[in-house]
Amino acid sequence: MILAIDQGTTNTKALLVAPDGRVVLSRSRAMRVAYPRPGWAEQSASDIWEAVAALIAEVVAAAPDAGIDAVAISNQRETVVIWDAETGRAVTPAVLWQCGRSADRCAALRANGAGEEILARSGLGLDPLFPAAKLALLLDDLPDGRARAERGELRAGTIDSWLLWNLTAGGVHATDYSNASRTQLFNLDMLGWDAELARIFDVPLAMLPEVRASDSRFGDVAPGATALPAGTPIHAMLGDSHAALFAHGIDAPGGVKATIGTGSSLMTPTATRVRSTHGLSSTIAWSRGGAVQHALEGNISVSGHAAAFATVLLGLADEAALTVLAETVSDSGGVTFVPALAGLGAPHWRAEARGMLHGMTLGTRPAHVARATLEAIAVQIGDVLAAMDADLGAHAASVSIDGGAAKNAVLGQFLADLTGRTVQRPQAAEASALGAARMAAEALGMDAAGMRLAPQDRFVPAMADAERKAMLARWRAAVERA
Repeated sequence: MILAIDQGTTNTKALLVAPDGRVVLSRSRAMRVAYPRPGWAEQSASDIWEAVAALIAEVVAAAPDAGIDAVAISNQRETVVIWDAETGRAVTPAVLWQCGRSADRCAALRANGAGEEILARSGLGLDPLFPAAKLALLLDDLPDGRARAERGELRAGTIDSWLLWNLTAGGVHATDYSNASRTQLFNLDMLGWDAELARIFDVPLAMLPEVRASDSRFGDVAPGATALPAGTPIHAMLGDSHAALFAHGIDAPGGVKATIGTGSSLMTPTATRVRSTHGLSSTIAWSRGGAVQHALEGNISVSGHAAAFATVLLGLADEAALTVLAETVSDSGGVTFVPALAGLGAPHWRAEARGMLHGMTLGTRPAHVARATLEAIAVQIGDVLAAMDADLGAHAASVSIDGGAAKNAVLGQFLADLTGRTVQRPQAAEASALGAARMAAEALGMDAAGMRLAPQDRFVPAMADAERKAMLARWRAAVERA
């Protein structure tokens, strides 16, 4: 059995996964997000670790004879924390990927002409989404922070590194290629931390973790660290979006997956590094078996979260009620919702953009807003798919989806209609956890074919081309206004 830990923004989950892909046991805890200032978003790093430790205890108590062969980790990406190397205590909050606190620093770097160099080295454009500028700001606020980091007194990392440090009681400070490639401090050509990027962002390399293959044996659970037996191996770590791609079995160029969660991530493997000219990011899907798999990715800042926002805005009981309301009208009545509630991500990359409702009239009703919200989630994904087509010079006729919002069949049909592509959806909901579990199982030599997600639902485009084009034209005009 593989114990898969999926540490996400809104929930932390622990799943006991059998080699045939069956989820034998599952436990989950909701996570609190704090918004201390407009545009800022953070979590307590200690709360994250405590949730993981508690869920491990619950699983072990519920299945004491399960025989756990390894722990696998998938994690929310681009979220960073700094901790004390001696005490192991976090000295900063876990600053979320959604946090916009580094917008001014990114703007200053862009004004100084650093943007092109950063993109060329890291594959990532200057945007508050990525952690490097956030780490610099956190160090600014720590007394003697950079000197302490250089002396080896501080550690920094993404959430996978933070969990690994705690699981091993401070024995291992490491990350994997997928998470490292999202920091904006990692060079995609040299495949290592980049001293020039560290200089540009003013982040000491000494505080960063060792980068290892995603299927590595990262370490062993330390005595007393959790309810797991000491010596249980930690045998895979992956960013959640990368793990989902692996779960779909999209191991080679040609396939595209969209994880539709709080935000959305669309990813497709590429034979080599692809330098996007259409607003996407070069990244590393994973490293396994001694080889690095490159990928092209588009990140949407607010996706499924748009539905949660509209649910509160309209005073509805839950997101299911939003969908029911949306289905009571045949169209959005000309209303377009641009959910730039944390700026616009790929392919637009406009951190200063703000959300807006456009096209309302005296005839506009809450149902039109509800429908426009679901359409907005779909059309943002369509923008990224179109950018992928342009970068790769090929049209992906279908897309595989996962994530919490992917459970919504109405959204699945909107996505097919507004992109003109077939949408495939597996029934299994926990793609990130299953992908990490599959990575660990295969590293252990298990037959993990059953851990690959099989598409079970298909949504086929049913919208006329003329209607689709008209809706996309309204969307593009609204985005410009936002």
